[in-house]
Amino acid sequence: MWRVSDALNRRGFLGLAGASALAGLTGCGADGEAAAQPKNGGRLRAVYAGGGAKEVLDPHVQSLFVDIARHKATYEKLVELGPDLKPVGRLAEKWEHDGEATTWRFSLRDATFHDGGKLTSEDVLYSLARIADPAVPERVAQSSLATLDLRRSRTVDARTVELVLTAPNAEFPALLAGIGTQIVRDGFKDPTKPVGTGPFRFVSFEAGRSMIANRYDDYWDEPARIEELHILSADSEARANAVQGGQAEYANDMTATFARTASAGRTVRIVAAKASTMQAFVMKVDRPPFDNPDVRMAFKLLTDRQRLVDVVLAGRGEVGNDLFGKGYQYYPADLAQRERNVGEAKDLLRKAGLLNKEIEFLTADASAGFVESATLFAEQVAEAGVKLKVVPGSAQTYAKDLLTNGVIGNHRSGAMPIPQYVTDRLLTKSPFNVTHWRRAGFDAGFAAAQRLTDEGARSAKYGELQGTLRDEGGILAWGLPDYLVAVSATVQGVQAVPPNTLDSGRFDKVWLA
Repeated sequence: MWRVSDALNRRGFLGLAGASALAGLTGCGADGEAAAQPKNGGRLRAVYAGGGAKEVLDPHVQSLFVDIARHKATYEKLVELGPDLKPVGRLAEKWEHDGEATTWRFSLRDATFHDGGKLTSEDVLYSLARIADPAVPERVAQSSLATLDLRRSRTVDARTVELVLTAPNAEFPALLAGIGTQIVRDGFKDPTKPVGTGPFRFVSFEAGRSMIANRYDDYWDEPARIEELHILSADSEARANAVQGGQAEYANDMTATFARTASAGRTVRIVAAKASTMQAFVMKVDRPPFDNPDVRMAFKLLTDRQRLVDVVLAGRGEVGNDLFGKGYQYYPADLAQRERNVGEAKDLLRKAGLLNKEIEFLTADASAGFVESATLFAEQVAEAGVKLKVVPGSAQTYAKDLLTNGVIGNHRSGAMPIPQYVTDRLLTKSPFNVTHWRRAGFDAGFAAAQRLTDEGARSAKYGELQGTLRDEGGILAWGLPDYLVAVSATVQGVQAVPPNTLDSGRFDKVWLA
């Protein structure tokens, strides 16, 4: 028997889409004051952290925020994530499964590509096959969609596609909302000539500098209000100067220090998605000294989380509790907050023979707060008689380097569903398993949880697994930073939502007052 997804039963696709549109129309700023009525026209310049020559137009090869923003403007996914990190339909108008979450049917909406062609189920199958192509391993959604059996998947009709999995997965719609899952035209070959269904039509692109796009008047979800969109690349200081100096109207991922300074003026407004990202220290559980669970627990007990939030985040955030996803669906909210206990930590370190020893901490200026948090943490650890030597690495290659090098380092994650975070980072074959947490029993338990179509039972199982991770794993989540965006006082309709969600960086819903 086919079953409509739990997400649709709870909220209803039309209700959610309507809510998102209404949110964009209210025009409330970060301070909650009503803005002017929406109007059309004008150019918006949005500036993001740049990646130089590594920036790409291929929507299936992306990891940088600036790439994601460009692809979001021109392409769309079947499913996106709402502000609560639950899946909501986009190109997929609705979906249902066979009762076991092995075979899924997605009904497509009436959408049109920029070249005038209608969206069809063949486009969906082609896009997923392109993502899954083993000859191009850099397509980022391959691991999360690894259980998709394209040989058995099929078109039911022009606007209905049936996707079959090799194993049941009640979270499958959320996986289709992940990074790099955009739908392209059947036969799409040349990423330098983007043709999507998104709200903006591609004009030009120069890696490391800019993309220009114009409003697509036949967009199914109402045409954008602005006429022209420029997505630009710049470092943190340049982004700050641009939005303050009038060279940009939107600046992404700003520091708490800048936010404090900007808030004192009248030309720039800060839009803050509260506690919507995670900063952590990550310990490799298969390498000394962190292959000893007592040492991992000692470091967790040595952490003064509030001090890190106050100093590194300038108070713009909340303390973490050694797990990803606090406040998101499936997070075990009944877990007590871990408190600092230097005495207990010292006993564990003495037992492990680690007192008066030196450990190298690999860090880099790859993300705001990394070096500062490592330095402050070294001071905290020193109180228990352990020297943490902070070793800076390359900012450009830090994320890749940390996968294989060192024993402890910095980690940051944006918003995503908890099951996706586990899939990408905490299973034996996860591509981004920086803590080297590899346990067959954990893998099996996670797979069993995903097969449960009852949300309550699934949530309980996820909670058990996360309890194990918190106490035994290598993630020391110390803080949940606010995600900060700076906008010109003339910009309205920007939503305070977590990154990687539907209304984050959604420029078709903003306007210039």
